[in-house]
Parts: sequence; structure tokens; C-alpha cells
Amino acid sequence: MSRFLLTSAAIALSAGMAHADYTLHIIHINDLHSRIEPVSKYDSTCGAEDDAEGKCFGGVARVATKINELRDELTAAGENVLVMDAGDQFQGSLMYTTYKGEVEAEMMERIGFDVMAVGNHEFDDGPEALSAFVDKVSFPVISGNLDVTASNVLAGKIDDHIVLEAGGEKIGIVSALATDTVDTSSPGPNVKFEDEITALKADVAALEAEGVNKIIALTHVGLPADMMIAEAVPGIDAVVGGHSHTYLSATDKKRQGAYPTYVSQEDGTLVPIVQAYAYSKYVGHLVLTFADDGSLLDASGDTILLDASVAKDEAISARVAELAGPIEELKSKVIGATDTSIEGAREVCRTAECPMGNLVADAMLDRVKDQGVSIAIQNGGGLRASIDAGEITMGEVLTVLPFQNTLSTFEVTGAEILEALENGVSQVEEVKGRFPQVAGMTFTWDPSAPAGSRIVDVMVAEGDGFVPLDAEKTYGVVTNNYVRNGGDGYRMFAGEDKKAYDFGPDLADVTAEFITAKGDSYTPYTDGRIATK
Repeated sequence: MSRFLLTSAAIALSAGMAHADYTLHIIHINDLHSRIEPVSKYDSTCGAEDDAEGKCFGGVARVATKINELRDELTAAGENVLVMDAGDQFQGSLMYTTYKGEVEAEMMERIGFDVMAVGNHEFDDGPEALSAFVDKVSFPVISGNLDVTASNVLAGKIDDHIVLEAGGEKIGIVSALATDTVDTSSPGPNVKFEDEITALKADVAALEAEGVNKIIALTHVGLPADMMIAEAVPGIDAVVGGHSHTYLSATDKKRQGAYPTYVSQEDGTLVPIVQAYAYSKYVGHLVLTFADDGSLLDASGDTILLDASVAKDEAISARVAELAGPIEELKSKVIGATDTSIEGAREVCRTAECPMGNLVADAMLDRVKDQGVSIAIQNGGGLRASIDAGEITMGEVLTVLPFQNTLSTFEVTGAEILEALENGVSQVEEVKGRFPQVAGMTFTWDPSAPAGSRIVDVMVAEGDGFVPLDAEKTYGVVTNNYVRNGGDGYRMFAGEDKKAYDFGPDLADVTAEFITAKGDSYTPYTDGRIATK
């Protein structure tokens, strides 16, 4: 089966040709987040002993096995196959912090992807890292609502949309990236964002004008936004998404939604949406059947769990082991222990008080409490995994806190703290990473109130107790440098007038040292510091 980019001229020459019903298989992943090695049930890097005992999931060697198995079987049967990635290959393990995208590019090339959407974390090390990644891969990396023409490193490298061929048919691929990437990552001032729906409508229209009548949206905006896109953009036949790490399944009762999830457009057209969780744990397989005129007749498929029953590709597994060698000593260093697992799942830490949030916020505040700092705020999105019971290794801590953020201390008023908390709880419905995990304070919020007026009560530590937050008083605060400089919507913390110091120790090191100082074992806990009305 040939899979290649087509020119507009080639499309025009064959636009009028008639065909019978056509079936397309889309094999897809999203939000791998540098889980190059197998992961535990908590989505952190899985130890070799547990892996040998069959307790691990995923890793790129299993992803490769499953994708190759599906593609080979389908191709041998005469079926049409495309392999897609919906973004966020970057960030989440020592493989990324060590190699900065080189490993992800190598593995995607080995597996053989046809197209990838830009994810927000592809900008974590600025446009330069994304540019270097694009230079290393042979497949197109696309995003239709980005204007990179002013970028001296990305200009000409990120297409709005592309056309692929599968079985003699032209498949249009459009894409969009969440516009709040300016808050959640570091795209810089020269990357401009357009409204997702506006951009997608224009790209669909451009493809239709070229005679393309089968169009897939490969997006990195999250399921709620995908549903709005599917409803609002005529001409899209299906959405393959990412960003929200949503587990969709046709069979598993623990799913977060059906695979596919359908949205109805104004004219009654049903648009299927799929997503395959995250962290290399699943591969999605979507089957689309089109009529002669390009209209979608049927959509089916499911996510496939990559547990120990899926053999690891031997060549890739050997290469991963080679790459892991230089960082294995650091990863395996035991820094402490925990009585029970420390919950750090995104669906918990981005919506409520969580044990991992308390651990990290406590560690931050403990480190700088002698500097006149009394409040710690950690964005829930900066917590990337849980830690299971037993010994805690530095590798596990670095999986939880992979961003190499440093501690930032600064001063703000009570009014600005209240504004920050309102920002933190403003997008809980979308499970956004701005949710605030705190220490040295408590707050109560009302999820039924409109965003911007949800904070009901705030108390701050003073002496041996807590007192109400004083809007006029100046408080010393510690957070990570990402939040301090306005990340995740915390713009009230940014600026040169905050007496800030942004170059403290690495947050992962601070957390590890805090755990070590607890002695034989750390006991995870919640204490009601964050409550709902």
C-alpha cells in the first residue's frame, strides 16, 4: 500500500473518478509523553523486576509491536491503513529530559507514522526543540491554527493540512492545537494562534475545493473542544484527538466514554470522535467506511490495551535499553519509601486536593519557610504521575515532576492570591492543569458558581492556626518558575514588581530531599485544605 503526500495537481486530475464503498483503518495514539519505557499502573516508569513479572504496560516497544501487527495484517488483507499521532510526544520522563525529543523522533521513525499533530508540550523547550524534531522525522507534523510565518525556526515546517493517499483515495488531514498553549507551554511570541473552529473551517474548505471528500481532523485540543469542533465544522468525517488523555472504549466499563463518541451536526450528520488515553498504554483502531460520494457510512473500532500479553519489539527494546543506560543509575537511586501509593492522577489533582499535590506543595514550602514565605501553590498540571507503595526512586520522582522547574519565591497581595485561586478553579470542568494544590493555606470553592466567582473562603497560616486572607496584606509565596512567569493562566504572578527570585533548586530535587528527610517512610495524606461548598 502506498502512503504519500499528493500535490494539488494530482488531486485535480483524479477528482472526478468514481469508486465503490471505501474502508479506511486509522491506527492512532496520543499523549505518549515520552513513555519510551514501559509504565506501571500509575503511568510512571515501570521497574525491570515488575516488567519481568508482567506487571507493566506500554512503552514504545509494545506500541511498535501492536501497530506493526495491525498494519501488516490489514495490508495483507488488502485494507487501507494510516497511522496517526495526535500530539504530545514530548515531556514526561527522563528520556525526554535527557535527549530532548531525539528519542521520540527516532522511535516514531522506526514505527512508521504517516502524520502527527503538534501538541502543546511540543513547545516545552520552545520552538527550537519542535523545529529540531521536525527535521528528524520524514512524516508531516501539522497544525492548522498556528501561524509560524514569523518564526525563524518553524517557518515552512508546519503545514496547516495535508493530503495522504491510501488505496488510491485521497484522505485530507486537518489539525488544530489548543489556543491556551500560550499558557500551558512556551511557544514564544512569534507563534500566533487562531481560533480552532475558524481555522479548521478554512482548511476543510481548501481541501474540498481540491476535490478531497474524505477529511479527518487530527487534533490536540481535548475531548470537550473536539465535540464542539465536530458539531461546528461541516465536512469533517471523523476526529482523532488528544490532549485530555480521555480513555474511550467500546467494551470496557471503566471507560470515560464510548469509542467512538458521536456528535451530531446541525443537519443531522453524525461525526465520530476517538481518543486513546495516554502514556503508551493503548493503541486505538478506528474503522471508517465511506460511500462513493465521500459521505461516512459507518465508524467502529476500539482501544487496545498494551499489557504484558503484547510482546515487545526486540530491536526497539534493545535500543531503548541502550538509551536508558546513561540515566539508569540516577533513576534507580532510592530516596525514600511510602506506606501507601501517592495518588497523582491528573483527574484527581486537577479537580481537588490530592496526596501528591500536598506532598509537593509541602516540600516547596518547607524548603523556603525560613525566607519569610508562608504560602505554596503548585499547578495540578505539573504533577504527571502517581507513585506506588514501597521504595521511592529518584526516577519515580522525576516522572512525577519531569519539567525541570525551579522554585520561585515572590511577593503578592492577598487580592492577587484570591485572583490566582479563581484562575486555578476556573476550568475544572475541562480538567485543566491550572488547578491549585496548596500549602500554608486552605480554601473552599463552589463548583456550581460561574468561573471567576467560585472561591468562597480562604484562610492562611499564621502562628499555630489559620486566619482569613487579607486582601491588602502582602504575602510571601513559593511556586514553580513556570507558574510564577504566568503559566496556566497565573498572569497575576508575573512581572518585575514582585521581588521575585526564579532560580531556586529543581522542584524534583526539593521533593526528593523532603521525602528523604521523612526517614524510614513517608505517609501520604489529605487534610481538607481544599474543600467544596
